Amino acid sequence: MVIVKEVSGKVILDSRKEKTISVSIGTDVGTFHASSPTGKSTGKYEAKPYKKNVEGDAETLKKFSDYFSEEHIDKFEDLMRIEDIIANQIGANTLFAFESAVLKAIAYEQKKEVWEIVNPELNTKKAKFPKLVGNCVEGGKHSNTSKKPDFQEFELISNMGSVKKNYERNKSIKEEIRDALRKSDKNFEGKRTDENAWMTSLNERDVLEIMIKFRIPLGVDIAASSFFKRKKYYYDNPVMKRDSEEQFNYISNLVKNFNLYYIEDPFEENDFESFAKLLKKFPNSLIVGDDLTTTNSKRLKKAIEKKSINGIIIKPNQCGSLLEVKRVVEMAKENNIKMIFSHRSGETEETILADLAFGFQADFFKCGTEGDVRIKKILRLIEIEGSI
Repeated sequence: MVIVKEVSGKVILDSRKEKTISVSIGTDVGTFHASSPTGKSTGKYEAKPYKKNVEGDAETLKKFSDYFSEEHIDKFEDLMRIEDIIANQIGANTLFAFESAVLKAIAYEQKKEVWEIVNPELNTKKAKFPKLVGNCVEGGKHSNTSKKPDFQEFELISNMGSVKKNYERNKSIKEEIRDALRKSDKNFEGKRTDENAWMTSLNERDVLEIMIKFRIPLGVDIAASSFFKRKKYYYDNPVMKRDSEEQFNYISNLVKNFNLYYIEDPFEENDFESFAKLLKKFPNSLIVGDDLTTTNSKRLKKAIEKKSINGIIIKPNQCGSLLEVKRVVEMAKENNIKMIFSHRSGETEETILADLAFGFQADFFKCGTEGDVRIKKILRLIEIEGSI
């Protein structure tokens, strides 16, 4: 059993050079650290990352060391006692980092991997590894060019049978797409976004025209809430506005014409009905909720009742609570909804996302294709695959 003797937090910078939190816990078996990413494109229904601010949460943590000195923690479910003590005093980013550090301590004390603590009953002979959703081109809030696609991300989803092969193929095709962008976009300079995806001045249809030539399953993160206001979807490239029905028709045409497999947040975050309509029309595609569901079991329940999605993004720091993540996972599995464990735009060196994805048996792992903080998570997943 692990006894938490000391808790502290400090402010660090994420991959976008913005503030986030790192949490350290001192235990009877050693000191363990974990950090939280931050999101640039955030859903309205995400939990607050900090109670007031990151500095305030770091100060709050210091006050709680004594509260855990009598707590013996040896399994995932023991996180409930931690949440009972501290969850309403800190934000989601801090809670996620804290609980992640605790899982590392338990794993170390039991001479196990973190994923084994997450799912101690996992049969490794029957276990699956998630396919990689590799971000290739970006627009929307993730790109800082004056002219860009209105959609936020364009994804490659290789299906080669192993994490390593999928990683290598996604990365290889991304390089080929750079060359294709150079020929098609006179403004292309080979620049990358925060997530190491290509920046382009082309619109979403032009990008998809390039990507479809590579004969690989394609996806888009439309992030429609980011350009929805006053009941219209406002596009900049080219300039136009679409009402809900026009948005539905436009997305439907793209899915059909480009054989899109993965469609994330095609409508604004309250429009469960349009999601359901799109899923009914394209039952063989993944209609994925992120801003719609925000790793929140109540939002997921509503999406299930309305038959809005067959895929859900899971970002643990959206809710902070790993127990809530487990509730979302269980609900998704019971309703045959595919799970996509995902990074954030502002990432850290932390790799626990890979253990959570494998432990919870995610269907997909969305973590870009390049960049040190992202590759480390993919390499951790490859490491787990090699150890099974």
